[in-house]
Amino acid sequence: MSEMAEGEGTQTPQEKTPEPAAPAPQAAAAPPAPAETAAEPSPAPEAPAPKREEHKAPAAGTVLMFGKWDVSAVTLRDAGMARYIDISAVAVPHTGGRHTNKPFARAKMSVVERLINGMMRTEVFTGKKLKAYRAVELSFAIIEKKSQKNPLQAFVDALQNVAPREEVTRLQYGGISVPKAVDVAPARRVDLALRYICQGALDSSHKSKKPIEECLADEIIAASKSDVNCFSVAKKEEIERVASSAR
Repeated sequence: MSEMAEGEGTQTPQEKTPEPAAPAPQAAAAPPAPAETAAEPSPAPEAPAPKREEHKAPAAGTVLMFGKWDVSAVTLRDAGMARYIDISAVAVPHTGGRHTNKPFARAKMSVVERLINGMMRTEVFTGKKLKAYRAVELSFAIIEKKSQKNPLQAFVDALQNVAPREEVTRLQYGGISVPKAVDVAPARRVDLALRYICQGALDSSHKSKKPIEECLADEIIAASKSDVNCFSVAKKEEIERVASSAR
């Protein structure tokens, strides 16, 4: 009985409920990869190469000046001179005196032919149209080689930079002659520009070893850049300076 009482009085320990299994430990995150070595310094940017004018192939049937240069892309920025600078496409700039003794007929003549005629000024070129023709053609090839642009565009730019805007005339008041500044007509501006370019080329070739075509090319390139060291631009500046003092 006493054992039973002891057995009753002794409480059996309550069985513990099984705990859920602990989740499997996850693999530790990989340590961050060491920073890559410092980026190599980027090379210094190269100087941009000089841009060259891209010459597109002319369309079939296009007439080229001297059979080489396209005139369709030539632009004129001077609206006043545009009427008197004919840049129409002609393969051979030679009209054979078709516009002789006709008023304002020079505006219908190719400006390249007018340049060729202007080169026939000295005893070397007088009456020798073919010789002047070859000199102008070779000078255009030199311009293209040196400036990497259409020589017709360089020539037109030279004409616009060289043409004077005003000059001096003389007015008679009784027995007194008074200088007076006047505006230059667009047609006369083209005439003077052609004259100055031809005179500058012929003067630079005098007593020089440089051929005439190279002298003409250098004169046109310098005039297209408004270089005051060339004869034509210096002549224009002189005329306008005298005219400004006679206003």
